[in-house]
Amino acid sequence: MAATTYERLKLHITTEKFYVEACDDGVDDVLIIDRVSTEVTLSVKKDIPPSAVTRPIFGILGTIHLVAGNYLIVITKKIKIGEFFNHVIWKATDFDILSYKKTMLHLTDIQLQDNKTFLAMINHVLSVDGFYFSTTYDLTHTLQRLSNTSPEFQEMSLLERADQRFVWNCHLLRELSAQPEVHRFALPVLHGFITMHSCSINGKYFDWILISRRSCFRAGVRYYVRGIDSEGHAANFVETEQIVHYNGSKASFVQTRGSIPVFWSQRPNLKYKPRPQINKVANHMDGFQRHFDSQLIIYGKQVILNLVNQKGSEKPLEQAFATMVSSLGNGMIRYIAFDFHKECKNMRWDRLSILLDRVAEMQDELSYFLVDSTGKVVTNQEGVFRSNCMDCLDRTNVIQSLLARRSLQAQLQRLGVLHVGQKLEEQDEFEKIYKNAWADNANACAKQYAGTGALKTDFTRTGKRTQLGLVKDGWNSLIRYYKNNFSDGFRQDAIDLFLGNYSVDELESHSPLSVPRDLKFLAEDSTPLTCRDCWRQPRVSEGKIQAYTSEILQGQFQIPQCSGYRHALPIIMVVAFSMCIICLLMAGDTWTETLAYVLFWGVASVGTFFIILYNGKDFVDAPRLVQKEKID
Repeated sequence: MAATTYERLKLHITTEKFYVEACDDGVDDVLIIDRVSTEVTLSVKKDIPPSAVTRPIFGILGTIHLVAGNYLIVITKKIKIGEFFNHVIWKATDFDILSYKKTMLHLTDIQLQDNKTFLAMINHVLSVDGFYFSTTYDLTHTLQRLSNTSPEFQEMSLLERADQRFVWNCHLLRELSAQPEVHRFALPVLHGFITMHSCSINGKYFDWILISRRSCFRAGVRYYVRGIDSEGHAANFVETEQIVHYNGSKASFVQTRGSIPVFWSQRPNLKYKPRPQINKVANHMDGFQRHFDSQLIIYGKQVILNLVNQKGSEKPLEQAFATMVSSLGNGMIRYIAFDFHKECKNMRWDRLSILLDRVAEMQDELSYFLVDSTGKVVTNQEGVFRSNCMDCLDRTNVIQSLLARRSLQAQLQRLGVLHVGQKLEEQDEFEKIYKNAWADNANACAKQYAGTGALKTDFTRTGKRTQLGLVKDGWNSLIRYYKNNFSDGFRQDAIDLFLGNYSVDELESHSPLSVPRDLKFLAEDSTPLTCRDCWRQPRVSEGKIQAYTSEILQGQFQIPQCSGYRHALPIIMVVAFSMCIICLLMAGDTWTETLAYVLFWGVASVGTFFIILYNGKDFVDAPRLVQKEKID
């Protein structure tokens, strides 16, 4: 079986079946999906009924089971990113989710609402930019990994041979993967960032490519997925490869990033920077060793660049990382701590050269991968830099771009593109391409993990820190704060559903999207609160309000542990604050009367504010499908 998937497809839809027709030259294959039995079979074009509704598609992302039944997800739009050694690379830009069921009449109102929410989650994941694919090339492996493969590997389908860490639709393709005869319809899709540029230096033309592959293991959003899991998978793990292609020769330099590999968490709680918590009972060494055992097997030597602050709330994590490396005692792992913020304070970003000079000899030792035009491997990369900060985004990307430039300098000199003594920094046209590409890479990785573009990209784009860059960073930080506290629970649930960490069971008696409404002081019934919405049928009796008020006056009031009071207390705070302003604007007959009103409503608003802040974790949007606390 050739290591390709079908490039041109047509989808034919009838009330009973989906027919996916392969339109490549000389091919007669048709994939048939039964919408009733969900059976998948391979047939020929003559079996497509003339009455079917036909539309072009560009790939099958896979299938997923929700409350209403199965859904087929297909790629409906794509844009060409470029050509990679004569292989076309595409970005998927639009998708369609097609239900197997012809009607939803079999669902209850609650099931309909849950199904609608699950569909919104899938649509949210698909709306995040960065899904890439090729029908003829394996994007999940580095050049070096692909160079060290057997003829049998080369003959495998793209799905079989793909690095499962980076196949984001692996769960969606589970039904197709079980049937080798239909693998040419199964399209592995990468999530991350890819850019390609044809460049010229000294009149010599070469291709420069940057690929970031985001791992689907322990994937998630900024504050809900930190550290590692029991298998040693690190949060926000990204493999970034820089490639040069010149006159048939190919060079590659690979780096990785990933969360600090111990068991720790940083739950949002309405504070701007929640304090990180290191798990005090977990076996950190077990997970830590699993993580680096796999990294050493895949990449070789590890040079850890820990960029977190060495004081304040980040200090315990730096100390824990250093202690774990020392305790492991593996000579293949080197640890370097560099307090990025301290060294570069007051916009002294030139001081990053301190770190580059410190690791220069190590980088020369790790080298890079180079294969000449005849296919002979000239050098292998012997290891990688594993960089991290708290999020593995902003600080990490700055350092990775500087290390990659240094490697590229050596590669281009060796290939004869740069003359002896020439510096990349002096090549203005290429420098602009290079810096913008790395800044775009930073933005892509940041949007996928933190929900906003990256910080510090003004330095990546221009080589210096600017006042405008600081303003943009402030704006992005505010957006991050809002999303991390009030929408990341939904985003995390969406990722867990998409990747198969949570499977929908329509027979479940209690949907995880429904939270029992236990507001015993504010409501009588127990209508469930569904999917971050307000109560469906709120009924508040005078007696219950009196009881509630009595509890407050007697000092016996406790915040109910449910989602409903998240709506009540902010409303109380806003009303109290508004009344305070109104009392100031509409003064009473005497100043003492006005002061009394202002003090009453002022105390009410301030008191409610502190109650909300104290119970911050109960007011943020938390995941509902997978309880992350149980697996940290």
